[in-house]
Amino acid sequence: MSITPHDIAKMLDHSTLQPYLTQEDVRKGCEIALKYDVASVCARPADMKLVTRMLTGSNVRICTVIGFPHGNHLPEIKLAEANAALDDGCEELDMVINIGRLIAGEDKYVQDEIKAICDLAHSRHAKVKVIIETCYLNDEQKARVCSLAAAVGADWVKTSTGYGSAGCTVEDIRLMRKSVPVNCQVKGSGGIRDLDTVLAVRAAGATRCGVSATEKIMAEAEKRYAEGTLNEVMDGFGKADTTGAY
Repeated sequence: MSITPHDIAKMLDHSTLQPYLTQEDVRKGCEIALKYDVASVCARPADMKLVTRMLTGSNVRICTVIGFPHGNHLPEIKLAEANAALDDGCEELDMVINIGRLIAGEDKYVQDEIKAICDLAHSRHAKVKVIIETCYLNDEQKARVCSLAAAVGADWVKTSTGYGSAGCTVEDIRLMRKSVPVNCQVKGSGGIRDLDTVLAVRAAGATRCGVSATEKIMAEAEKRYAEGTLNEVMDGFGKADTTGAY
């Protein structure tokens, strides 16, 4: 089945999260996002006012990270960070779970923290992506935290920060998609640098990808589309899984 470059663009959260980026770098990132009409710009919390000025009135959503990248902030600090981001115009929050607490089996702590962020965001018409940092978890833990997050209102579960020991895999996307209901989506992030990887995680069930290689991915999508070769790919079970996509 053929798709368009815009279908690809609307999967991309253009990331401007590296610690060394200047305000001019973030501005250029917003310009790239606007050029291709991607899903969102995911920038650092201190950049939200700039990103809001750049993106307001467009179809590119304003996104930031909470408790990034390690997830070990106090719950009240994460909540305050989320509230400040929302005050600055943020529409999507990508929050990092407390990974050590999950590994220790402290499910209530982890779920309560997710719920507090989701409740706040939803009360202000924003959405939440819960970053579980798959590289540190086994499959049982991945499935468990996805279920915990979905049960308290997570809009997406997300593989990685991009700052862990490894990033997104197709296998993890597939596992996460199976671990949440249809109303909860899946985002891949970490090491997604080309169109083929975007297509592969799309087939496995991801509706968003966190990327900084937006220009490279979109140039390849436009090239293949012009050639008539931009098509959905099949996942390992023989069909594309677009469950939860919108």
